[in-house]
Amino acid sequence: MKQTDFPDSGFLSHASDELMRVLKLVSSEIQLSAGQVLFEQGDEGDALYVILDGALEFSVLSEDGRKLSLDVMRDGALFGEIALFDPGARTATATALEPSRLARVRNADVLKGVHEAPRLAVDLIRLAGMRMRWMNMQLSEQVFLPVPTRVARKILHLIGTEGPDLHLSQAELAEFVGATREAVSKTLSGWRKSGVIEASRGGLKVLNRSALEALAGFDQL
Repeated sequence: MKQTDFPDSGFLSHASDELMRVLKLVSSEIQLSAGQVLFEQGDEGDALYVILDGALEFSVLSEDGRKLSLDVMRDGALFGEIALFDPGARTATATALEPSRLARVRNADVLKGVHEAPRLAVDLIRLAGMRMRWMNMQLSEQVFLPVPTRVARKILHLIGTEGPDLHLSQAELAEFVGATREAVSKTLSGWRKSGVIEASRGGLKVLNRSALEALAGFDQL
């Protein structure tokens, strides 16, 4: 069995030595199987988590019961930090997409660590700011950007630097961008004809990343 350790990636790649020390000292390890729910939207939360191995999907439900996928996080990602500042209801549901291994750090333990290592508070404030900027960007994209631009950005975000394959159905991709399956299917069909992607039932492959980045509007930022 692997030793519990924290990946040197994502937010943690910029974390101070004090934060890493406290996280390792007070963390406990959790194993999730594929499809297992870590917590649901509305559940009481008092801990943050680091993904050591695996992948988790974060989603919310609208008032009419429609699922909207917000993000997929992988090795090195840290989430649930709101509970460190204000334990309360979870704002999204976290579900393992594959067998996953997490490190959990509870609110009370981190607050104790803040008293022992003041630098930890600076790291946590930075982390909160990063998450707020990410949420504002997501909201702006949902409100102002057209469906094709949102689809292009979400594909690039989900494949990261590891692409070019994305193993999501068109219905699942539609959930991620907050659009109908029909709108996403029409968008992907046009990109397939122009050689930007290769689509299949089980997902898609990016054939021309630079073209997809242009469709995402990154060259205009």
